[in-house]
Amino acid sequence: MADPLIGLHAVLGEFAVFAFLWVLVELFNPNKDSLSRIKLISVIGVVFLFLSWIVGGYYYVTIYGADVKPLIKAGPQPWAHAVFTETKEHVFLLLPYLGLLAFFMIRTLGDNLLKDRKSRLAVQLICLMIVLIGLSMAGMGYLISTGARNALEAGVTI
Repeated sequence: MADPLIGLHAVLGEFAVFAFLWVLVELFNPNKDSLSRIKLISVIGVVFLFLSWIVGGYYYVTIYGADVKPLIKAGPQPWAHAVFTETKEHVFLLLPYLGLLAFFMIRTLGDNLLKDRKSRLAVQLICLMIVLIGLSMAGMGYLISTGARNALEAGVTI
């Protein structure tokens, strides 16, 4: 059975992705009201990114490294760890900082986001990167979990 920390890690990460997707969409046609929402939602997105990071790191250190990693590596899909976990470990480190960058740009630019199309586009591109990287993290998490399930179904024990 999957550990609840994995579910919490995934939910926090996906909510963070949706928060930055919301910011991205709001910036297509911003106004004073949407600017207030954008500021709030970007804070929520950053908080969720860091919480997901902390929960995922705790799970990795306490459970994954000792129990799941050896299982996947001994199973029929060892590449699930070798490729996807290793990639996820390194790429995910970037996400909270991209979230902070988007947040600080939104705070710094403020009302200029209403007038300056280039500033809006810069923030939108950062938000798009967060969304795309975040969704790829979810896909990689699925493949890693599949590697663990397939190892269990193959009767692998550690």
